[in-house]
Amino acid sequence: MNLTIGQINRKSLIKRMLLGATIGLFFISIFLYSVKNPNPNWGKLWMIRPLMIVPLAGAFGSLSFYLKDFIGSQSSWKNILAIIFSSMAFIFILWIGIILGLDGTLWN
Repeated sequence: MNLTIGQINRKSLIKRMLLGATIGLFFISIFLYSVKNPNPNWGKLWMIRPLMIVPLAGAFGSLSFYLKDFIGSQSSWKNILAIIFSSMAFIFILWIGIILGLDGTLWN
């Protein structure tokens, strides 16, 4: 297997990480804004933690899509495998971010 390491394109990396953070913010917003009567034990600013952790996890999860580009122009089945692996990594990291963000509040 011939893997080549290329230059890091910061502009492309930042765009992908911002897209991942936006996806994370969208999903956590669905959870948070569905809460009508929050538990008083959570405190007044209970939404800050999930609103920070989940978009951060989404940004780092989307890093897997950037890293898949380092495989290069290999055969099509390797590219398909890299896309599947990157998608699973993104979903897993976002899921862990949601768990960490909502721990102690909605998921106690």
